[in-house]
Formats: sequence, C-alpha cells, structure tokens
Amino acid sequence: MSMKKNWNFYTRVIHEAQSPMDWQGSTLPPIFQTASHLHSTAQNLSETFAGKTGDHIYMRLTNPTNNVLERKLAGLEGGRGAVVMASGMAAITNACMALLRAGDEFVAGNSLFMSTYVLFANVFKKYGITVHFVESTDLGAIGEAINGRTRFVYVETIGNPKMDVPDIEAVAAVAHEHGLPLLVDNTLATPYLCRPLELGADVVIHSTTKYLSGHGDATGGVVIDRGDFDWSGGRFPDLAPFVERKEDLAYLDKVWREHHINFGTTQAPLHSYLTILGLDTLAIRMERHLANAWKVAAFLKDQPEVRWINYPGMANHPCRETADKQFSGRGFGAVLTFGLRDQDACFRFIDGLEMIYHLANLGDCKSLVIHPYSSQYLSFTEETRSALSITPDLIRLSVGIEAAEDICADIRQALDRL
Repeated sequence: MSMKKNWNFYTRVIHEAQSPMDWQGSTLPPIFQTASHLHSTAQNLSETFAGKTGDHIYMRLTNPTNNVLERKLAGLEGGRGAVVMASGMAAITNACMALLRAGDEFVAGNSLFMSTYVLFANVFKKYGITVHFVESTDLGAIGEAINGRTRFVYVETIGNPKMDVPDIEAVAAVAHEHGLPLLVDNTLATPYLCRPLELGADVVIHSTTKYLSGHGDATGGVVIDRGDFDWSGGRFPDLAPFVERKEDLAYLDKVWREHHINFGTTQAPLHSYLTILGLDTLAIRMERHLANAWKVAAFLKDQPEVRWINYPGMANHPCRETADKQFSGRGFGAVLTFGLRDQDACFRFIDGLEMIYHLANLGDCKSLVIHPYSSQYLSFTEETRSALSITPDLIRLSVGIEAAEDICADIRQALDRL
C-alpha cells in the first residue's frame, strides 16, 4: 500500500506496508514458515541469484514475512530500506561490522546498553578495532576523538541506563563534517518519540524485542538506512563494489549481503509476524508508557526512601532542554533509574514487589525492574561500572502501561518493607 505522507503516526503505524489484496484479503501477512522457495526454471533461479528478480531463495537470505516488517519499519523511521535480524545485538553487530576492518576505529557515546558496551570494548578489540568512548552530549569530545582511522559515530537516543539524551542533529553535523555516518540506536525512544533519520542520522538500529513488539513475546532487531550518505569517500574502500551495485543503498546491501547472510543472523518469520502484530498498537502504547513514566517519576521524587531520580523529564536533568526539543513535547521515555540506600535496600525492595516483574528486559507493556549492578554488570570491573554510572544503589525501572496508581502503589508497599 502506498502511504500518504500526511497521515498521522497513529494511522501510519497501522497501515504502513499493508497489502491485504496480496494476502488473499488478510489484514495480517502470512507466516511464510519455509526454509527455501521453489523456482519454476533454472534460468529464474540463476537470475534471482544475480539480483535481477525480487524472488526469494532461502530463509537465511530473505523471507516474505520478514520483508513486510522491513518495509513497515523503514517507512515509520523515514528510511529507504531495512534488514530485520534475529536480535538487537545482531543488528548492532552487523551495522558496525559492515563499516569496519582490522585497524579501524570509531567513536561511541559512553552510555550504552551492557551488551553493546561489551561488543565495542572487548569483542571488537580482539579483531584490532578500537572504540573511543566519550560523553554523548559533549560535541567537542566527539570531534576530538575523530581521526583518520575513524569510520563512524555511534550513540543511543536515550542512554541505557545513564538516561542521557544527545542532540542528534548536532552530533550528526559533527560526524558529517568529518565525512562520517552517524549510527543511532533508537530502541528506547521508538519512532513515536523520535525519528533520528529526520534529524540527520544516517542509520537507525532497534532491538525490536522491546517497544516495537511490546509484549515480551518475540526477539528481533533491525538496521534501517536513510539511503543518501555518500559511501564513495576514501574512508570506505570496501563499499566500492556495493556502491556500483546499489548506489545510495550500498551500505544496506553490504550489511545484508556480506554480514547478515554469512553470519546467519536470520529473523524467525514467526517473530516478525508477532512484531508486526505488536506495531499496530505502538502509538497508543507509547502514549501510555510516557504518561505513566512521568507520573511515576513525580511519585518517586516525593518518597523519603528514594535518594535520587534520573529521568530526562525532571526539571533539573542536564538533558531536559535537548529532550524537550528532540521529542517534540511527547514525553521523555519510559525508563528511569532511582537510588535507594544501598544494594541491600535494592534487593529488599525488588523482593517486596507484588505486581512489577523482576526481569532482564525493558520495553514490555508490563512494568519491569532490575538491579543492574548485581546482574547485567556483575562481571564488570568496579572502574568500568563507575564509568557507566552503574552503582550499587541503582534501580532501573521500565514503566509499563498498567494504571499509574497501581504501579505507584506497588512501589510504595515495597518501600514500606525497607
């Protein structure tokens, strides 16, 4: 279905990439649960391998259900193309590896999801790739970290769990001044709250496991390409054959053809289907997530057991002005952190919750809580945890779409047990 650009996001999120007449009248795409696809002639298969047809060959390469999700997400983010993958980390890995060779470097914000940090700081290091971590909100530091070996700049729209909000338009300007693309993980914001490609970013990444799916029932990731970066520059010699092949979409072609296919990071068609199903309610879910997070943050501020709150919507938050501008007044995300007395108090608080789930996840329609210091970051050195703002007194709360008063009541009764 050809989308009307003037449609409201609430409408687009439902109707983007819909093709009921191609699906025998179904308003949801079929789940093409097949490993490979039949070809009527040897010539047709040969032409498909040569890229002369859009036919499908093998699930590891493409899948019709996955393609629907790709078109939908590209449309919602304002990109020209997308590739869905088995997880958010698969998307991050492929997005970065497509631009890197041994000896290369890149610049990244220092407020990253735990597995992203491990990938950048530890795994890439083993392959001779160097990351320079800087404050994502410090434009001067970003510029100073760029050198002749730098291949891209990488930030999160809302840092997890640092809760910082970089000025994407300004960061993109710094990257482009040096002939570099800006890659943005937009998982915590979603295209409802922020569309980085419209602010100058070149590539957007999501863990679709989170808000895009919304129900904790499917894992997935996606890489979305704006499709207008000039990849013919001297920093990207490996992209030359892909530029010749796909021109503006050379990067996405390299992500798909060289990394996604060969690393085997295929998205399960069932998980794409479940994500498509979840996307129908993304706008109304995010509206409730954001409203609830605001109410919960205000509630926590008045609780005597709570030592501090870190939420971009707070008046004294250092990124409040940027968040106001970048999120167009819709909200400030639905994840926040707060501090109790110490780790023991955090454990007692979590154990005392009756409704809020204790899970290593976020972005679910249910409210979720975790103590990152003793779980996700347990193996990190004290120095690294401190650099990432992971302290023993920190609780991370992903605010769900339950009634805000019930979320607050559960928090209050758990605090009463301290």
